[in-house]
Amino acid sequence: MDWRENLIVKEKDILELAGSVRRLAVLGIRSEMVQFRPAYYVPKYMADAGVEVIPVPVYEPEVTMILGEKVYRKLVDIPGEIDMVDVFRRAADIPPHLPDIIASAPKAVWFQLGIRNDEAAEELASAGIKVVQNRCIMVDHRKSMFLQSTSS
Repeated sequence: MDWRENLIVKEKDILELAGSVRRLAVLGIRSEMVQFRPAYYVPKYMADAGVEVIPVPVYEPEVTMILGEKVYRKLVDIPGEIDMVDVFRRAADIPPHLPDIIASAPKAVWFQLGIRNDEAAEELASAGIKVVQNRCIMVDHRKSMFLQSTSS
């Protein structure tokens, strides 16, 4: 299989992926102390929508719980399967996380709005992981849920 097939760019495929996530690890999540930051309120929206959100912060080393869930410092330490890793890291800060992401074997990785790293996306896609870049999971999840509700 060509690794490029794991780069998800078609609107229909993006919305399908956004609507299918049930277990979401959020790399770079922020705590309740900074509720105004997208790295907090986007995962909160997903949790409120019924998605299991697993916090993996890179800041705030003293924090042990976010959104009422235990904090993990590495993706590979999370027990069970991960549907998706939602990444709230600057594009230049993603490469050091690639070994951890790949070892945790998520079905997909989502680079939030404003985050694009084609080299990292290629490495993840080559490892068999679906990749979305420069999109907001909250916006696309809402859109997906709306479309599902109107097609019923």
